Amino acid sequence: MVLRLASCRPEHHAFPSTLSASPLHGRFGLCMMHIMRKATTNTRSAAKEASHERIVQAAARAIRRSGYDGTGVADIMKEAGLTHGAFYAHFQSREAMLAEAADRAGAESNAYAAQVIACAPPAQALQALMQTYLSREHLAAIETGCPIAALGSEMPRQSPEVRRAATLRIKEMIDLVARQSPDWGQPGAHERALVAVATMVGTLMLARAVDDPALSDALCSATLKRLAPAAD
Repeated sequence: MVLRLASCRPEHHAFPSTLSASPLHGRFGLCMMHIMRKATTNTRSAAKEASHERIVQAAARAIRRSGYDGTGVADIMKEAGLTHGAFYAHFQSREAMLAEAADRAGAESNAYAAQVIACAPPAQALQALMQTYLSREHLAAIETGCPIAALGSEMPRQSPEVRRAATLRIKEMIDLVARQSPDWGQPGAHERALVAVATMVGTLMLARAVDDPALSDALCSATLKRLAPAAD
């Protein structure tokens, strides 16, 4: 074979004809086709994941901004830059989207709370969290803030899957607060965390509900004053 390739004249085109007839070339071609198909599939999968992420992010903002009942599929898909018809390629139902949005909103809120705690001295971590949670900035940040305060009154009327997603994130927040107590793991620490979270969320809801800025500030200040001993 080597002698033949070396001695052939260019017009014979011996190399292409020999290669095309080779079983190795056939296997190489099949392998390349498989690689190309896999690459195409991976590209499509990545694009779908990116689109799904945009939908969930838009929905997580929308439920806090407009409530569950005020969040429509068409508006979410438009905000995500997708067509309405593409929705069912990502979710089986509107409730499935809302459940994932509730989970994402809770995850974002808890991640921010954990960041606040991590940046504060251990002895002041809980107080730092409460001050941040009841700050004027958080009061104004309904769309990106705590979904419990933004959506708590609507939860009893939601589907089981939405309530389950929200409940898991609420438990996560309670545990995050309980872990700041020196006696974490004991019943007392968990009970204090329940009181702290319930009081913080209730205060935030009331502070947002009233149209009197002075009353809103007074509600937050009173809560911080009363909860402060629990942080010691």
